[in-house]
Amino acid sequence: MAKNPDTKKTAAQRFLQPLAIPLLAILTSLIIGALVIIFTAENPLVGLQKVATGYWGIIDGALFRRNGITNTLVATTPLILTGLAVAIPFQAGLFNIGAEGQFIIGAFVGTMAGIYIDLPPVIHTIFVMLAGFAGGALWGFIPGFLRARLGAHEVINTIMLNFVGILLVNFAVRGPFKAPNTTSVQTLPIHESAEMLRIAGRLHLGFFVAIIVAAIMYYFLYRTTWGFSLRTTGQNPDAAEYAGIRPKNEYIKSMVIAGGLAGLAGVLEVQGLTRVLTEGFAAGYGFDAIAVSLLALNNPLAIIPAAFIFGILRIGGDFLQIRAGLSIHIVSILQALILLFVSATAIVRYLYRLKIDTSNEGAALSRGWGG
Repeated sequence: MAKNPDTKKTAAQRFLQPLAIPLLAILTSLIIGALVIIFTAENPLVGLQKVATGYWGIIDGALFRRNGITNTLVATTPLILTGLAVAIPFQAGLFNIGAEGQFIIGAFVGTMAGIYIDLPPVIHTIFVMLAGFAGGALWGFIPGFLRARLGAHEVINTIMLNFVGILLVNFAVRGPFKAPNTTSVQTLPIHESAEMLRIAGRLHLGFFVAIIVAAIMYYFLYRTTWGFSLRTTGQNPDAAEYAGIRPKNEYIKSMVIAGGLAGLAGVLEVQGLTRVLTEGFAAGYGFDAIAVSLLALNNPLAIIPAAFIFGILRIGGDFLQIRAGLSIHIVSILQALILLFVSATAIVRYLYRLKIDTSNEGAALSRGWGG
């Protein structure tokens, strides 16, 4: 029996429609970024040349130059985990802007476990990872509890806890936990038994840990009762409560898991790269995670390619500056534009005359802002 072509078309639309907004958001951002470069150049022809040279510089530097791809995957690793740390609460209707603070607290707790606890190799590596997860989870529990029990908005709480976490760790690194006999503001190095194995160049096993965690989160969100309860809470807390789900518990659980994932990202950076914790360690991964999560439409598996795109921008940005003589801030402009267009999807629909079903879109985002 021949298949109905309309059915095929519907199946294709179901596959392509979720991709339309993110892909067009990236395209639109690149176009506007190019226009900024052209209009600020000496003349349009020079501007066009800088666009071509600069954009190719990003791709070439991040993917094809020596160590380019490994450095990009290294940058992708924390973006996957912090992206998940934003996406999981989104699914529950919360907006976690605290991944930066959770990242650095997890890194600190894990570093302490790597310095002051002595265990056999492999066991020590896993223990330090779990310690980092626990530190971030504790930092995520605070805004989750305040939201669930006191009604305090998670956006305000997570923003404030970012500053508290960063300043607290900076104080610890400068003060009681500063390595002696060094002018650098850093801790002692973690034990070799706690380090993450490197595979090629700076690329370490943490990248594969992040991939596995993303797959696990997808399974839990879409294949388990807990995931169903969490997503139902995000879509309609009143209906969830009527169905026997306790939204307040889901708020706490989602923030604890989110904090743990961000903390895991932080400690993997120490285990796989730096071996020590330094002042100003976080480097903005927690903030980039918001754009990564939105670009992926809060889907754990889609976060992997979204994080890879932002990893390319991070690593390739230096080559844009070197090749085309452009400011590194062009990369920040591109990231900001991507965030704008994936969050304000009506702009993209208007520009490209899209007709897409939006009945379920943005539930988490709107509830996260509006409470």
